[in-house]
Amino acid sequence: MATILQTVSLKEARFYAPIGYYEEEQILGNEFFVSIDVCFPFQNTETEDLHNTLNYEELYQLAAKVMQPKRKLLESAAAEMLNQIRDAVDHAITIEVVIRKSNPPFGGDLSSSQVSLKYNRN
Repeated sequence: MATILQTVSLKEARFYAPIGYYEEEQILGNEFFVSIDVCFPFQNTETEDLHNTLNYEELYQLAAKVMQPKRKLLESAAAEMLNQIRDAVDHAITIEVVIRKSNPPFGGDLSSSQVSLKYNRN
């Protein structure tokens, strides 16, 4: 039986956050871009009703809260976002969280580095 899937996404939400392995990064902060994709069955009989979909503003608020505290690794922020979304959206089939760090400070000529986690309900 065929199923229509819907994906609600937040793309490249920009945050300035105290996340980084080095102490200086936690003091000075870095620029990050967060993208979130949540895929779930489309059962939206009333396509103008926000209750029949996901509110991407709520995804943004979740990401903003997770990006505030000092952390050493992006993986911990990505895992926290993924787990909170998984708990809140029990009908999600896939969830992907991507955090991109601008200009990582390790002396190379690199525009960004990235960590992503993907949940796939089997």
